[in-house]
Amino acid sequence: MNAVWKRARVMLAVMSIAGCSATRPRPPVSAKPASAKPAKQQASESRADSAKDTLSPEAARLYAAGLESFGKADLKTATTQFEQAVALDRGAYRALAALAVVLERRGQIDRALETYRAALALAPDYAPALSGAVRMLLAAGRVGDAAVVAHSAAAKAPDSAAVLTARAEVSSARGDSTTAQQLAQKALKKDPDYRPAMLTLARDHYRARRLDLALYTLKAILDGYGEENPPRDKDNPDAHVLRALIYGERGRRKAAMEELGAALATRPDLVEARLLLSAYMLEAGNAVEARPLLEKALEYDPSNVLVHLNLGDAYRLLGKPKDALDHLQWVSRREETLAKVHYNIGLVYLLSAPVPGVSEKEAIELAIRSFERFRKLAPRAARGEGDDVEDLLARARNKKAILEALEPPPADAAEEAPAEGAAGEGAPADAAPANAAPGGQAPAQPAPPEQPSPEQPSPEQPSPEPGKGSTP
Repeated sequence: MNAVWKRARVMLAVMSIAGCSATRPRPPVSAKPASAKPAKQQASESRADSAKDTLSPEAARLYAAGLESFGKADLKTATTQFEQAVALDRGAYRALAALAVVLERRGQIDRALETYRAALALAPDYAPALSGAVRMLLAAGRVGDAAVVAHSAAAKAPDSAAVLTARAEVSSARGDSTTAQQLAQKALKKDPDYRPAMLTLARDHYRARRLDLALYTLKAILDGYGEENPPRDKDNPDAHVLRALIYGERGRRKAAMEELGAALATRPDLVEARLLLSAYMLEAGNAVEARPLLEKALEYDPSNVLVHLNLGDAYRLLGKPKDALDHLQWVSRREETLAKVHYNIGLVYLLSAPVPGVSEKEAIELAIRSFERFRKLAPRAARGEGDDVEDLLARARNKKAILEALEPPPADAAEEAPAEGAAGEGAPADAAPANAAPGGQAPAQPAPPEQPSPEQPSPEQPSPEPGKGSTP
C-alpha cells in the first residue's frame, strides 16, 4: 500500500472512520418556515412531536442566511445567524443542530457537544444531531461518551432508525461487527429507505477489512444492480469517499480521484475529500492544484491539523518557505508529538533557499534539529513516511561542514603594535621589527633610528658609578 493511502487510512481512523460518518461535520440541514411541512425524508429521519419542527418566518430567514454563509465558508457569520435563529425559537432543534455543526468546525468542541445535546433534548432521534454528536465523540476517541449519547436516545426512541444506526456505529467502532450489522439491518427493517444505515453497513465492512463486501454495499448505494434494483443514493458523498479509499488501497488511482471529485461536486465542504485528492496531487508534485483544494478546506475547517500539515508541504513545493513554516509550526504547537510535522519542517529548512529571518547556516542547524526530532518520535519510519531521514541528516551535516569550511578564519586576538622607540627592555638585539616581511625580506618601511633609553646616559652626562643605576 503506498504512503498516501497509509496516511489516508490513519487519518480517517482517527478523524472519520471511527465516527458516524466518513466526513467531518455534515452541513446544516435546511429548515422549513412555519407555513411549510417537512419533507418525507426529513420526517423519516426524525419524528419529534414535542419539538418545533418548523421555524417562525424571521427565524427561518436567519436560518437560511446561516446556510448561505456556511456555503461560503464564512463560519463566523453563520454562527451568529444560527444563534439568532435559536434565540427567536427556543424549541428549534434543527437550528441548534446546525449551530453545533458550525461550532465543531470552528474547533469549539465543548460548546458543540452542549449544543448537540440541547437539540437531542428536544428531539431525541433527530438524525443530524444524534449522528453528529456520536461521530464527534468517536473521532475524539471518547467511545464511552458516544455510547452514552446513543443509549440515552435509545431510552426515549428505541425503535427509531436513526437511534439504531447510531448504536450500530458505536458497536462498529468498538470492533463488535456482529452487533453493528444486526443493529443496522434492524434500522433498515424499520425504514427500508434509511440511507445512513446502508452506509453504516458498508463502513463496518471496511473497518473489519471485508473490502469486497464493502464495495458490494457501496455499489448498491451508488450504482444499483439493474433496473429492478436502482441506486439507493447515487450522489451520496460519504459513499463516494469510502469507495475512493478502497480504490486507493487497491492501486486504482484514477478511479479513486474520480470518486473524490464526485463527492466534492455534491459537498464542496467535504474536508476529507479535499485532503485525499490533494494528497494524490502532492505525491505527484502537483502543488499548484493541491494548494486551492487545501486553502478552501482550511476555510471550512480552520482547526484541522492535517489540512495545515499538507498545506505547509504544498507551500514548500511552491517555493514559499515562510507560508510553509507558518502552517507547519502551527501544527507543531498543536501536536508536538506528531512526527511528520518535524520531518516537513526539516525539509523546509534544508531545501528552501533562502528561508526568511535565518542565515543559511542557521537554517541547516534547524533542519538537523528537526530531522533528529522526527527520528526520535518515529524510529522505524514506514516506506515513504520519512524512511530517508538518515540520508537527509547526512546531507544537512555535509552542507553545514562545507559552510563552516568556507567561513573566513577568525581575526588575531591582538596584533602587536609597531614600536615608536626601541624594541623595549629585554628585547634581543637581533629581533626583527614587527613589520618585517617574511623570509628575511626587507621591511616595507625602514625602522626609525635607535634612540637612547631614558635611563641610559646621554653623551654629555657622566656614567653612573658602578653598581648604581640601570644595567647598560
